[in-house]
Amino acid sequence: MALDKILIVDDNPDIREVISVLLRSEDYRIEEAENGKIAIEKLFDEENAFDMMILDIMMPEMNGVEVCRKVREKSQIPILFLTAKSQDKDMVEAYTSGGDDFLVKPFSHTELVLKVASLLRRHKQYDVPGGKESENTKKLSDNVMVDIKKRLVYKEDKRINLTDKEFDILQYFMDHRGDIVQNRDLYEDVWGEKYLPSGSNTIMVHILNLRKKLEEDVNKPKIIQTVWGKGYRIE
Repeated sequence: MALDKILIVDDNPDIREVISVLLRSEDYRIEEAENGKIAIEKLFDEENAFDMMILDIMMPEMNGVEVCRKVREKSQIPILFLTAKSQDKDMVEAYTSGGDDFLVKPFSHTELVLKVASLLRRHKQYDVPGGKESENTKKLSDNVMVDIKKRLVYKEDKRINLTDKEFDILQYFMDHRGDIVQNRDLYEDVWGEKYLPSGSNTIMVHILNLRKKLEEDVNKPKIIQTVWGKGYRIE
């Protein structure tokens, strides 16, 4: 069985060395990159196949957040951010750019090893494996999969960013798959408020946004279908 391969990206050679030695002692294969540009080149090299990335936030030229956004255009490997700061702003940027977890320097060796093992295990168990359904991943169409447990949506194996409300709506449709969902039921169950006529406009806006993200053609939706005069349905 091949050992997991991890790319360590940090402009500080001492930190790269410490992490490399530590993770090699845990039987991981390690490669290093001293900046974001080199990291992108390594990751997008077809001869390389990484299982995870450990990524420093504060780097010259291209910071970790920018690197993460670039990586997420082509890959969903787990990304563990490292930073010398513990401010909420850093955590928000790390997660919104597509990061999976966050570790503040200086960190304990035990905590690093545990986080790495946890992220790799979750990735293997729950991330979409070539479009196959499992207990946690459900197929919406030939190219759209939903990870219910992690609340993630993939289109053509690329992660699609949904708001919490958009995911709540999508999950409600999936829970009532094949049924016609009326506006009143959708609004009262998802928004948790009494339905008023103005709620229809709110629903329409959210459905339109979902279709823009999920459908091949917004004007001819195949996933979230309109049942005229009655509501919506996912087959």
